[in-house]
Amino acid sequence: MSIRSITVVAFISIIFILAGLWVGQNVNVLPIAASLNAPFYDQLFRVLLSVSTILFLTIFSVLIFSLIRFRRREFESDDGLFLEDNLKLEILWTVISAIITLAIGLYSYDIYDQMGGMVSLTETHNIHQPGSQAVIKELAANESVTVENETIAKPKVWGGIGLNIASKKDRAVPIEVTAMQFAFIFKYPAQNIITGELHVPVGRPVELRMQAKDVIHAFWVPEFRLKQDVIPGQPTLLNFIPTRTGTYPIICAELCGPYHGGMRSQVIVEESEVFDEWLVKNTPPTVAANSSLLIS
Repeated sequence: MSIRSITVVAFISIIFILAGLWVGQNVNVLPIAASLNAPFYDQLFRVLLSVSTILFLTIFSVLIFSLIRFRRREFESDDGLFLEDNLKLEILWTVISAIITLAIGLYSYDIYDQMGGMVSLTETHNIHQPGSQAVIKELAANESVTVENETIAKPKVWGGIGLNIASKKDRAVPIEVTAMQFAFIFKYPAQNIITGELHVPVGRPVELRMQAKDVIHAFWVPEFRLKQDVIPGQPTLLNFIPTRTGTYPIICAELCGPYHGGMRSQVIVEESEVFDEWLVKNTPPTVAANSSLLIS
């Protein structure tokens, strides 16, 4: 290549890189961020958007240049020059593709680890037994637990996104989530509240103890940047810290049957005082009375 060609290619490359960086930092196609996990995800998304923009501009520029530069002229009736291969070019684009893929993979893994990653807490699967949901945490920490004179084997509890984040904050609010065709059911074990919508306090860690009753479902809250498969026989813990009050959709993101599209709920993020009032208001009278007796 001549010096002029190298200069032109370098100038265009700089333009494409700057354009990609600008798009990654200024084009926002994501919903509002409402959890502590969201900035990690958004950071990765911006990097991927920048890289994708640079690759898009580069590849389509080469295609358009080739269409114009090597088009058939009016006076040309023969076929174009046949090139069987170009080893140097093939090695070049293979190496470039491998470097880009490896870099994105390593960076994605780092972001995923910062978000909590996937942690296998235990090793077996015997969890769907009477009384077992209340002892998931104990099962995760011990070899076995005795419930009603019956020893339950240590189950395999799958740790979802947010474990690292929530572990650094205050004690998490435990909520049991049951996914079934075609609804999410939420239970607050301490208050024995069962509801079809999720209420959580802003700024406090929340731990969802999820299980599926029938088929594979997926718990997805776009504003939290959280999506977690819920698999039958595979209890899953999902931790997050909501950072913005509001009402956000909960969507099943895994095809689970003919009414999959209607499997939706909502999560209501409230101030701590409002959340505590909601708990008191919705606690069954028997539970409230028992709590009063214990306090007295």
